Amino acid sequence: MDLEAAGGAAAAHGKRWRGESWRATLLLAYQSLGVVYGDVATSPLYVYKSAFAGDDIQHSAGNEEIYGVLSFVFWTLTLITLVKYVLIVLRADDGGEGGTFALYSLICRHVRAGLLPGGGTRDELMEEDKVTGRRGERPVSRVRAVLEKYRVLQRLLLLFALLGTCMVIGDGVLTPAVSVFSAVSGLELSMEKEQHKCRLNPFFECVPYDIELPVACAILICLFALQHYGTHKVGFLFAPIVCIWLLCISAIGLYNIIHWDHHVYRALSPYYMYQFLKKTQTGGWMSLGGILLCVTGSEAMYADLGHFSQSSIQIAFISVVYPALVLAYMGQAAFISQHHNFESSYHIGFYVSVPESLRWPVLVIAILAAVVGSQAIITGTFSIIKQCSSLSCFPGVKLVHTSSTVHGQIYIPEINWMLMVLCLAVTIGFRDTKHLANAQGLAVITVMLVTTCLMSLVIVLCWNKSIFLAIGFLLFFGTIEVLYFSASLVKFHEGAWVPITLSFIFMVVMCVWHYGTIKKYEFDVQNKVSVNWLLNLGPSLGIVRVRGIGLIHTELMSGIPAIFSHFVTNLPAFHQVLVFLCVKSVPVPHVQPEDRFLVGRIGPKEYRLYRVIVRYGYRDVQKDDLEFEKELVSNIAEFIRSSGECDKNGFVEDTDRPSDKLSPVSTGIPLWEEDGDLDASASPHKDIDAQNIAPKRKKARFMIPKSAQVDSEVRRELQELMDAREAGMSFILGHSYMKAKSGSSFIKRIVINFYEFLRKNSRSPSYAANIPHASTLEVGMVYQV
Repeated sequence: MDLEAAGGAAAAHGKRWRGESWRATLLLAYQSLGVVYGDVATSPLYVYKSAFAGDDIQHSAGNEEIYGVLSFVFWTLTLITLVKYVLIVLRADDGGEGGTFALYSLICRHVRAGLLPGGGTRDELMEEDKVTGRRGERPVSRVRAVLEKYRVLQRLLLLFALLGTCMVIGDGVLTPAVSVFSAVSGLELSMEKEQHKCRLNPFFECVPYDIELPVACAILICLFALQHYGTHKVGFLFAPIVCIWLLCISAIGLYNIIHWDHHVYRALSPYYMYQFLKKTQTGGWMSLGGILLCVTGSEAMYADLGHFSQSSIQIAFISVVYPALVLAYMGQAAFISQHHNFESSYHIGFYVSVPESLRWPVLVIAILAAVVGSQAIITGTFSIIKQCSSLSCFPGVKLVHTSSTVHGQIYIPEINWMLMVLCLAVTIGFRDTKHLANAQGLAVITVMLVTTCLMSLVIVLCWNKSIFLAIGFLLFFGTIEVLYFSASLVKFHEGAWVPITLSFIFMVVMCVWHYGTIKKYEFDVQNKVSVNWLLNLGPSLGIVRVRGIGLIHTELMSGIPAIFSHFVTNLPAFHQVLVFLCVKSVPVPHVQPEDRFLVGRIGPKEYRLYRVIVRYGYRDVQKDDLEFEKELVSNIAEFIRSSGECDKNGFVEDTDRPSDKLSPVSTGIPLWEEDGDLDASASPHKDIDAQNIAPKRKKARFMIPKSAQVDSEVRRELQELMDAREAGMSFILGHSYMKAKSGSSFIKRIVINFYEFLRKNSRSPSYAANIPHASTLEVGMVYQV
């Protein structure tokens, strides 16, 4: 892929890993085995068992059917995982991050299609144009023009991205259940020879559940109970476990190929797929729902892109994971082809093909590998929830960062216990891998379909490739995935209803939260007051200034929020230094520290009124209150000093002039004075300096420090800031209640009431959670929407 065509984010990500040595890349490839590939590596435990779960295909299975299943497994693994994900999709990173929501964010940053409040895309568009160097030389894409024109298409795009996200969360419920239950299913077979079961027991069919179910539930409880320690505590064990597991299944597969059927390689021919569907017809088509489980974990591989380099993931899969899985599936097929007389699909499971002397050691390794694979999808679910919450698509949750060195390792208590309860419920409710696999299969293939559709848009809108290339990508991979999707959907009554139900519930929660957030933001915008109103208010009300710093949180980037006007008209006093703080989540993964703060002045200097916009990416960690206060005051102080130097040197830049005439600010902070507005949508990428900032709608003064000298006026203002800081900082927060207007529809009333229920029972924003209660003043106000 051409990095220029991929845009600035991809270029930055390429620079991130471009200087890495081969030694570092190989080390990352080794580490990725434990984090990325635990899920796909354990799929041989249940693929054949799920594929032959149907009665029709099970009783008529012969060598042609077995070879046909192997052929489908091989080509599905090759086309979907290897070609689509490893060679193509991994290149579509959003500032180094991957996943369904990252694709949506990438599209929104190249097209004016974002629906998230405060997530402007104007500067990202300018950045992309500057990187490609083709601004004005190419016509606007028809797809881009249509997407920008019709609001309904933008809403459908967001709903589509949320659907994929909800299915990933559903996969987080189902994958641990399927992996662990399949791993412990070898207990029954391993204990047969030691006579831990009475063959004469009339309830023999229930015995496996009596043994496997409690063990699986115990492992799942321990897995979720240990999440708060974080993966870094046992992370050094993950890669060796997966390596040993891959070595075991490949060695066993090679042994079975040589010992049972060395002609099994013939099944790699696509001819056997045709023969399989021709002979089995409906039964074979329905078995595709089990075959597709061979690619489970492919989406997790893409979602974990932020922790590793693209080349390291590709090297690990192509050189280690892919050959091991192919040998494992071929070995199982070779064994089954010589053992047709099985009583049920249980006797087609992975453990039957393991030599008896190795079953206990392999069982232990399989359980450990299943735990590793489950850990990866659970951590990935936490990460996705954080992304959605940061972009106002999920209620606030408590984030616990379990590692001081690895950024992406987080723990969300509420989500963790919810996943555990749901995982135990489906495990106990279904009691077998057949229904669990049906449920997981639909979740996996739905996410892949969403990724294919979004990826086709990325090819056109972000990579600026031909629309015919995008259509070819969509038709080729979409046709394969629709075939598997249809086979999974017909099993609705056999377990496939679970991911649909879970996704529907999560989708309702996300849509209601997003709708309520948008309505609240629109109310703030419509009811804000002008800066002149605040400046002219003093003489009429006799406003008193008290010592200290007053920090007013607002969602607005210009004007005075209605919550503050409501406060000051009822209590005509505020602090000697007043800061309007706007914390914004922007649709990029990370914002560099030097680009995080935008500082400006409201009105004349003597009023000591400032506006500060703090920008966080959806993968950024918000700091605690003490460190945040220190950075906030430091940035305001630097702004005061720089503005004084600017006035001293008489440098003024009119932003109506072309933005590329502006010089970079030496402090790394965009410093400027305002009469009203401040733009938070300026590109927060590290590689984009001040010359890529778009022109503001109003005239502003951009300052460049010329010397370290500080005059008396600046010193006086800095001294007042320091004195106010010593006197203490008070936080004024709005405590709003949303209420539907009279005459609103019944549906709207239900949605608004549900949003209020979610808001009252969810966590406050992280900046509010860290604020000392003794320093907080909440101002209540009813929002009529």
